[in-house]
Amino acid sequence: MSRTRRLRTEIESLLQGGPANTVEIFDHLNTRFKWGATMNQVGNILAKDVRFSKIGQKRGEFRGSVYTVCVWGLREQELLTA
Repeated sequence: MSRTRRLRTEIESLLQGGPANTVEIFDHLNTRFKWGATMNQVGNILAKDVRFSKIGQKRGEFRGSVYTVCVWGLREQELLTA
């Protein structure tokens, strides 16, 4: 976790503003940090960190093609809305 601590913290602060999909998180990280992140890193962080939970899926046009991407939120927000 030490190699991705800054990325995890930034994702958490982004998701405090509301849910976001994987592409939005990826783009935010790559504009926020000089070194950026790969899509594999972002996917692994979101899937393996207990602070984040998958809310659902969204199908839409991203980068010129139609994809189905996951929508992520904070686990505390999920517990409050339930």
